[in-house]
Amino acid sequence: MTATDDLLRNAEAYAQRFDKHELPAPPARRVAVLACMDARLAPMRLLGLQEGDAHVIRNAGGVVSDDAIRSLAISQNLMGTREIVVIQHTGCGMLMPTDDHMRRKLKEAIGEEPAWPLHTFSDLEHSVRETVDRLHRTPFIPHKGSIRGFVYEVETGKLREVT
Repeated sequence: MTATDDLLRNAEAYAQRFDKHELPAPPARRVAVLACMDARLAPMRLLGLQEGDAHVIRNAGGVVSDDAIRSLAISQNLMGTREIVVIQHTGCGMLMPTDDHMRRKLKEAIGEEPAWPLHTFSDLEHSVRETVDRLHRTPFIPHKGSIRGFVYEVETGKLREVT
């Protein structure tokens, strides 16, 4: 039995107890969350969100990549979100190695360097500020009044705002 088989069993149990009411596609809380993909960070549980409340976009580092901007632009311009919450975290795998180091590791593993940027960083708070700043600068995010950045501390479960 693979982990995927176990997850599929869970999906079947979920479908059996699924509440049949329809949720509208636009998030009820009109918020989008950009967070790291780290398995120790569970944005829905951390923020007390339910299905239908928010868009949750995740990537390695919780950084504003071009694809994150694409998702957030769709979220705001087509789905009605008005707020963005950025969450990065302590102990992140993207913290400290350089892009060059990660490129070498990927080349060693598969024999080819990626064409896309890796977005590593050496200062967590600076990375959060830079991510928030990039969101403020892009023309594709029209609602800039509530873009806030946070660090989730994996050691304590606490969320602290970076100003």
